[in-house]
Amino acid sequence: MPNSTSDIREAVRERALAEGFDVVRIARAQSTADAAERLGAFLEQGRHGTMEWLEKNAARRADPAALWPEARSVVVVGANYGPDHDPLDDLNDRTSGAISVYARGDDYHDVMKTRLKRLAGFMVEKFGGEAKIFVDTAPVLEKPLAQEAGLGWQGKHTNLVSREFGSWLFLGSVFTTLEIEADAAETDHCGACHACLDVCPTRAFPAPYQLDARRCISYLTIEYKGHIPREFRDAIANRIYGCDDCLAVCPWNKFAQVSRAAQFLARAELRRPRLADLARLDDAAFRALFHDSPIKRTGRDRFVRNVLIAIGNSGEPRLAGEAERLLSDSSPLVRAMAVWALSKLLDAQRFAAVAKRYRGGEVDAAVGEEWASALDPS
Repeated sequence: MPNSTSDIREAVRERALAEGFDVVRIARAQSTADAAERLGAFLEQGRHGTMEWLEKNAARRADPAALWPEARSVVVVGANYGPDHDPLDDLNDRTSGAISVYARGDDYHDVMKTRLKRLAGFMVEKFGGEAKIFVDTAPVLEKPLAQEAGLGWQGKHTNLVSREFGSWLFLGSVFTTLEIEADAAETDHCGACHACLDVCPTRAFPAPYQLDARRCISYLTIEYKGHIPREFRDAIANRIYGCDDCLAVCPWNKFAQVSRAAQFLARAELRRPRLADLARLDDAAFRALFHDSPIKRTGRDRFVRNVLIAIGNSGEPRLAGEAERLLSDSSPLVRAMAVWALSKLLDAQRFAAVAKRYRGGEVDAAVGEEWASALDPS
């Protein structure tokens, strides 16, 4: 029979691969087994921190049918962004910053959207129906959907793991009113391994398959807009945007492949960038450097806040001058972390001398508390 659901599936799969996606599977547009329950528990326990957007439309987020009742099938695609080296190696040079693998190239939202629009257009033109695309910007639980479609499974660190690509898949989806034959769901292959739980510097996993985002370095350096709590700063080390530790240690990465998409490979300027250079970014320079990068959404102040934590953890007194210069920055976020960085790099006598010059003019209460805590840690 022409245009049977299996015929449509194969045509869509072929076109998706031609568009540059590395894997494509089909899921039914219905709630996954325990997605709503897991999301509800996560929100109820407050483990989403300040990410209020996760609370909005929680019912629609957990159930594709609630998001778009007319949808019948979901085409779930993955794009491999595998790095060309072990990202854990980037933690060894404390005078440079470690940036999460996903953010070293072009913004994947833009790359994926362009491809998905072409795929959705092909589907509507060839088979009819309606289609909507989603890339991490709408209330869609992409990882449970990806597991249901057979791309991989949610590991004990709650991220997707693929037997073919390891930890490194960007996800996107096309919701369609077409009935398309679904693929079989993937099963869990973590076994007794708990390497991802053990490696976490801030102990962000209360139990296997559970994440407390409030303790997660990715959340703290990307999503969190405030003064990062002191208890996590040492553990952040030189991670200035995100953290890949739980992804990088996964044994399934032995099957991972370097991305074939040039857009996802690290730019030269984002391979272990020097902290001294990043500390000197003003708003215009920040926007110029990250104009088509996902890093741009943090804004300059939060990013430099992260850089100063890394400077404080560098153990390199020569970077103290960069931190001292930022004691006069217009942003309280930056000034507070400049205080902390200096307290880590200078001996008590030199730090007290700097405090004498700058502390008296401070007007922000949080920065004032940072001075007081640094001068009297007890």
